[in-house]
This record gives sequence, C-alpha cells and structure tokens, in this order.
Amino acid sequence: MIALGINRTGPCVLARSRVLLIDDHDPDSKQPYHSVELLCVEEATGRLTGYLDVARAMAYAAIKTQAEELKSQGYGVRRAGILESAGRKPSSLASILASHALIHAADGDHFRNALWAAAGQYGLEVHRIQARTLEEHAMARLHLPKQRMLDTVNQLGRQVGPPWGADQKKAALLAWSLLKPERS
Repeated sequence: MIALGINRTGPCVLARSRVLLIDDHDPDSKQPYHSVELLCVEEATGRLTGYLDVARAMAYAAIKTQAEELKSQGYGVRRAGILESAGRKPSSLASILASHALIHAADGDHFRNALWAAAGQYGLEVHRIQARTLEEHAMARLHLPKQRMLDTVNQLGRQVGPPWGADQKKAALLAWSLLKPERS
C-alpha cells in the first residue's frame, strides 16, 4: 500500500506498507482457488466465501490502521486504487475450477476483490484500473508526458529507498493519478 500526498515540489510518499491478506493459521488461504480445485462447486463456494471474508477483514484492518496513522499526521484518505490484471474473467466457478490458468487468475482477483470490498467498507472512493492502461490513465489524469511521470515515480523511490520495484512504482503512479478528482 502506497499513500501519496502533494507538497510544494510535487508528489511525496506519506506511507508505504505491505497488506497481508493470508491467514497464517490456514495455509490454503494463500491460493484459495487452488485449494478448492478438487471440491464440488457448492463446497468450493462456501470455502471461497470464508477465505474472502478473512482477506477482506485483514485488508480493512490494514486500511483503517494506515488511514488513522495518516490522519494523526494531518492527512485524509479519500481514494484507493487497485490495478486489475489483463486476464479474462470467467463466467462461473465451474469454468474456473476446470482450468489451471483460470485458477491462477482467480487467485489474484480474489485478493483484489478483498481490497476493493475493504476500501469500500471504509468509505473510500475505489478506482479499479487495468494494469496495461495505467500509464495512459495517469497521463490523462496528470496532464504530463510519460517520461516525466516515470522520472517522478523513480525519484519517489529514491526518496524512500528500497524496495522500490515494479509493484511499488505502479502503485505510486496509480496513487498519484488519483490524488485529484476526475474533471467533469
């Protein structure tokens, strides 16, 4: 999770943390769709609902803790961004469980859905952006050329130090693009 603000020189990182959504007491929660692959659809549905409830509760706790910490420093949290995968979305649980590739995609969607539900529960305006369109989305929102945006995101990494890999860069770019509300 990356929280950004704006100071007189531009965007700055206010907070950075990793949100844990896996129950330490249940190793199957790490790959929920893999864990129910061999179950009937009804039983799989029940287990997946339980895994989602736990992941959502963990996400909510992380969002609440981070938002309260930022509030104590004088900042408000209004929006959350979630990067969507480029994978196709199957229409049914049965079709997911019949395809190992779809199971992998569903595992990722599971955690994104938990974050989405938790952010909404906390009252945040949630934006889900396709990862493949992130740079175009950010250029349109920020009205900046691509290279200037990417240079700024890299500079944010120098501000906070490692780790500052691709995931953190994308999260920072998404957060930056959501600092201002969309123009009508």
